[in-house]
Amino acid sequence: MRIIQWKAAMALALVVMSLFSLPAAGQSAYKKLVWSDEFSKAGLPDSTKWGYDKGRGCPQNCGWGNHELQYYTWNRSENARVENGNLIIEARKEKFEDCNYTSARLVTRNKGDWKYGRMEIRAKLPAGTGMWPAIWMLPTQWKYGGWPTSGEIDIMENVGYWPDTVIGTVHTDAYNGMKGTQKTKGVQRKDISSAFHVYAIEWNADSIAFFVDNEKYHVFANDKSGVAGWPFDQDFHLLLNIAVGGDWGGKFGVNDAIFPQQMQVDYVRVYQ
Repeated sequence: MRIIQWKAAMALALVVMSLFSLPAAGQSAYKKLVWSDEFSKAGLPDSTKWGYDKGRGCPQNCGWGNHELQYYTWNRSENARVENGNLIIEARKEKFEDCNYTSARLVTRNKGDWKYGRMEIRAKLPAGTGMWPAIWMLPTQWKYGGWPTSGEIDIMENVGYWPDTVIGTVHTDAYNGMKGTQKTKGVQRKDISSAFHVYAIEWNADSIAFFVDNEKYHVFANDKSGVAGWPFDQDFHLLLNIAVGGDWGGKFGVNDAIFPQQMQVDYVRVYQ
């Protein structure tokens, strides 16, 4: 009888322990911090963690394929700097090379590349018609071919004419914006340009889940159709940028009276 009681007690204890080991609602299962930037040192962004995509993006002034209007500068504090504990990416109305606007596009390529994990960015967004800020990921090696075959993960996008909406999207060969089949969903926040919010994904072999302030609002599941539907078994890197205008951001033009505009980033953290 005592043995039976002891076994019953042990079984109950194991059940209780297993419950405590499960992640609570709103709590991530990804615990190990593997990469971060807290932006604690003023000046240019840390060159050991960040590089730049530069210029116009392709030869015929195509604006990174989206007819964007900005020139992406590098090592230029007017467009990218750390101050007061935040990374500042600033879009400006100014003549530079053959463009009338400048901005910056920071990348972790070959300095921070990951397969799977939780990517978490706390940021405050710019505001105004013509703004197109993004926090996103691209493949580092492009193993399966050019865009969109090797995939794209848009952790957060916003366009200025939708001032209260942020959007999470996945692009692949089967599901992409050129075909109108992209897997996308938005969530509303009334203060995205006046307050910081935490934008995140949790990515594993089976799905990519999208979060704002720990609210899961979108999940893209691996449909097991192969690379056309799921190229997300390779290393990806992070990108942070503000585009000006473009096919989506500039749908209703650009309001020149709003400049300069900033995306402020409190931190970037990657957990696995």
